[in-house]
Amino acid sequence: MALFGSLSTVRTQLVDRPAFRTALAYVDEILRPGSPAHTRLQAVAMGATGRVELGDGVFALEQAYVAKPPAEGRWESHLVYIDVQVVVSGDELMEVTEVSRLSVAEDFRPAKDLLFFGDYAEGSVLRVRAGEVAVFYPSDAHKPSLASGAPAALVRKTVVKVPVASVA
Repeated sequence: MALFGSLSTVRTQLVDRPAFRTALAYVDEILRPGSPAHTRLQAVAMGATGRVELGDGVFALEQAYVAKPPAEGRWESHLVYIDVQVVVSGDELMEVTEVSRLSVAEDFRPAKDLLFFGDYAEGSVLRVRAGEVAVFYPSDAHKPSLASGAPAALVRKTVVKVPVASVA
């Protein structure tokens, strides 16, 4: 089941495993202005994504983009990795629902850990602000990167990928 809230709230809800400790140590750093991770994210060019290896099979995708209109979003899920999505600056909407409610539209496995699903209009909506965290497990279809208003905001975000096998 998806988790959402401040880093301290999410930390208390996650299982204590080395891979999550690695992920959350990085999240602590990237949320700290002036830290090397925060500075690196601020330098990511608009529309670009940088990958950072963190250890324990965990890696981060540091991103900068303008959030898209909700109608342009796509439902997705991942089976090999748990997403720990952290908005560092800006804000966005993320929709979430159970995978069981959706039909697979595109399957990019095994080349990528990515499934896209068909349209679904009854998901729950989270507004994720700077400093907040959303954790999506394989059973959580999610539609991230959606604009929370007009005009759409510049978002700087990191998505930490935690191997499911490391927390089982």
